[in-house]
Amino acid sequence: MNLNLLLENLTNPALLFFVLGIIAVYVKSDLEIPPNSSKFISLYLLFAIGFKGGQELSHETFTSEIGWSMLFGMFISLIIPVYTFFILKRRLNVYNAGAIAAAYGSVSAVTFVTAVSYLESQQLTLQGHMVAIMALMESPAIIIGLVLISVFNKDDNEKIKKRTAFKHSFTNGSVLLILGSLIIGYLASAKQAEGIKPFTNDLFKGFLAIFLLDMGITSGKKLKAFFSFGWFPLIFAILIPLVNGCAIALVSSFVTHDITNRFMFAVLAASASYIAVPAAMKISVPKANPGLFLPMALAVTFPINITIGIPVYFLIVQNT
Repeated sequence: MNLNLLLENLTNPALLFFVLGIIAVYVKSDLEIPPNSSKFISLYLLFAIGFKGGQELSHETFTSEIGWSMLFGMFISLIIPVYTFFILKRRLNVYNAGAIAAAYGSVSAVTFVTAVSYLESQQLTLQGHMVAIMALMESPAIIIGLVLISVFNKDDNEKIKKRTAFKHSFTNGSVLLILGSLIIGYLASAKQAEGIKPFTNDLFKGFLAIFLLDMGITSGKKLKAFFSFGWFPLIFAILIPLVNGCAIALVSSFVTHDITNRFMFAVLAASASYIAVPAAMKISVPKANPGLFLPMALAVTFPINITIGIPVYFLIVQNT
């Protein structure tokens, strides 16, 4: 294995815009992306990846491999929060352990989008069913996190609103948009899809770069407060994603031999949610500290994945 892919990723314009965002915070620049613009770009990215995935899915024939892949994705999102919860509970309270475990069992749509862009740079195409798998993996981890908190919570006065959380995990805007776009892309004919191709394809990388600039600014603002929690959350946020990603990159060969699918499974296993899970935990577990699990996912795990993780997972699936 060589380091060419790693070096190529480190000079990727999208990644460099993320670094620029962090630098802007530390030099106290007034650079910022307006909140409404940031929200639009995030919605656009979800829409574009969902629609393109639906188009790819419409050309696929449902096979036993796709069925097993969907079950494998669900398994990943169920097992990761369980084992990480017991690691976290050694140092953190039940509420924070459950919230962090849910975040790391769930997925990051933006990391997924960045990985899709990376595949395209390698002249490889994402298979449409992986978009559906990503959407399916969002909710189970949230539910498992809430169940674990309920089981190990000793305070009878703190009852989690399970029904509300369960509903929110499926109606969350990012989940709904990615699933809806996937279905619409699946139903649209190739001729109909061609009409919006300049919007869904040609503008994609530019919007991704601007969005990562915004993520860099957001991450930079949260890093200082996060370090006040000590070394344990930082080490966890660096090591656990890399362990998950590398392990799944290897194990996924038993489910599928397609390197793009294996790569995306690794990325999904390594990523951590900083949109859907924080929203769900805010409603259901107000005692969980967002100043802990949000910077872990966004300010540490996200940049680790897009700088080191993505090229490493790709090298593993290429050579195993």
